[in-house]
Amino acid sequence: MATYDVELTRKGPGIMLRDITRDDPQVVAITQVVTHLSPDVLFLQGVDYDAELLGAKALRDHFASKGQNYPHLFALPPNTGIPTGLDMNGDGRMHTSADGQSYGKFRGASGMMVLSRWPFEEATDFSALLWRDLPEATLPEVNGLPFPSKEAQAIQRLSSTGHWVLPILHPDGPLTLLLFAAGPPVFDGSEDQNGLRNADEIRLWSHVLDGKLGAPPAPPLVLMGGANLDPQKGEGRREAILGLLTDPRLQDPLAAAGPTVDWREPTPGDLRVDYVLPSADLKVSDAGVFWPKPGETGHEQLSVKDIKASRHHMVWVDIDF
Repeated sequence: MATYDVELTRKGPGIMLRDITRDDPQVVAITQVVTHLSPDVLFLQGVDYDAELLGAKALRDHFASKGQNYPHLFALPPNTGIPTGLDMNGDGRMHTSADGQSYGKFRGASGMMVLSRWPFEEATDFSALLWRDLPEATLPEVNGLPFPSKEAQAIQRLSSTGHWVLPILHPDGPLTLLLFAAGPPVFDGSEDQNGLRNADEIRLWSHVLDGKLGAPPAPPLVLMGGANLDPQKGEGRREAILGLLTDPRLQDPLAAAGPTVDWREPTPGDLRVDYVLPSADLKVSDAGVFWPKPGETGHEQLSVKDIKASRHHMVWVDIDF
């Protein structure tokens, strides 16, 4: 099983689809990584969503053209770019990319999708959950007043992209995926709007496992995706990710694996922000971050014509049933 933020989002709708059909070097490099590692279940972030899943299907077909077949595809609309008609970041303007339910240059930008060898059952989607309705939510304030406004907080969803609970019908028994891509805890002011939201996006999973948002998913399960938060370095409220990593219901087979993303310019550098956390009852036989250095086997898969597949690297876990 693997999670991979491919950073394929483009500046406008349909452009990602165009680039896939034209064998864009980044698409080719991503395909090289996917076919090299060949995960049975692959969770992708940073892919643009369209209503007919044309972009998602084109990417799946690109993988298939290189021998990596996924019969089953799942995607839902992300919260990115959904217009609100309000000033959602407190800059005094409306109708900008930052004034949607989540930042997005267009509706559907930088969404999520799942590819699998095995079929899915019906998903539970928490993406429409209002931030204020999360148990123990911490909403931003300035001088004791809701930031950016009472009206904005009344409609603000928690998920920057999405939170999905997606069961998979594996031949050896059902397996439930907990999937998300949290927003960055930076690019805000002293009110720490993005930092607070990022932390609560991560904390949502503890509430899901506790049964505070409906019946808890039954193990075995695997929580994976992009938390946008390192437990030791960079900005953000580290206690949120540390709480998830130390939850006794989960295991962290990659605790010593190091960073998963190369954010060297500008700072903060290499961080661990992508995670695959199987439930404690699962047997993990191997795990890793695919980041071979120059001269190591597989390094040539990471780029084409000096264009990187992504600044993020695939995080994978092998599970024995």
